[in-house]
Amino acid sequence: MPTLYHHPLSAASRYARLVLAEYGEEPTLVQKSPWQWDEQLLAINPAARLPVLVDDNELVVAGAPVIAEYLFETRGTRFGEDEPLLPPGPAERAEVRRLVSWFGDKMQAEVTGHFVHEKVHKREMKVSEGGGPPDSTALRAARSNIRYHLRYIGYLVERRNWLAGQEISLADLAAAAEISSADYLGEVPWEEDERAREWYTRIKSRLSFRPILADVIRGAPPASHYTNLDF
Repeated sequence: MPTLYHHPLSAASRYARLVLAEYGEEPTLVQKSPWQWDEQLLAINPAARLPVLVDDNELVVAGAPVIAEYLFETRGTRFGEDEPLLPPGPAERAEVRRLVSWFGDKMQAEVTGHFVHEKVHKREMKVSEGGGPPDSTALRAARSNIRYHLRYIGYLVERRNWLAGQEISLADLAAAAEISSADYLGEVPWEEDERAREWYTRIKSRLSFRPILADVIRGAPPASHYTNLDF
């Protein structure tokens, strides 16, 4: 059984968990605090960043996009489904990878990272580690920026069935990981774009999403609608 070092509200960790679940894998989850010096984490990933997968063969795979493509290359057919998470053509794969980067890098930097850091991490961190009350300026920026990302999701699914094409792909899982972290904290203005809400309803209903919806952070319960499939 593979082991995944993660943090439950880390969108990158959630992305890795979603891909693992799509392949029918139930890894051992080891929770880490990304702001703390951790010798165990440094030993397996000198960058000390989450997530990190240790596969059954003891191979260490670090970083959500790398983990996702590693699983695509090593797991073969997804659990119960025929369509791959990366399409066969180079142009189609390039579009999936572009969107994985868009959500995992751009949305993380502009939206999700602020919400999680300000509302969860800083509450758990010591003052010496940078803990303290949330930065209202950072939260205001994230609340403004998330509207743009929701509209972009809506724009994509209006022209395609899923974000990158007609079939679900790694792009959808990467975007859903970011959205789900913000949604846990009640920070997604679903009234902004009905098409984005409908897309999220579809992906939220997948079996791979169930472990994500079961997450509960001590001292920070999820928004009341978080687990509802019809919200």
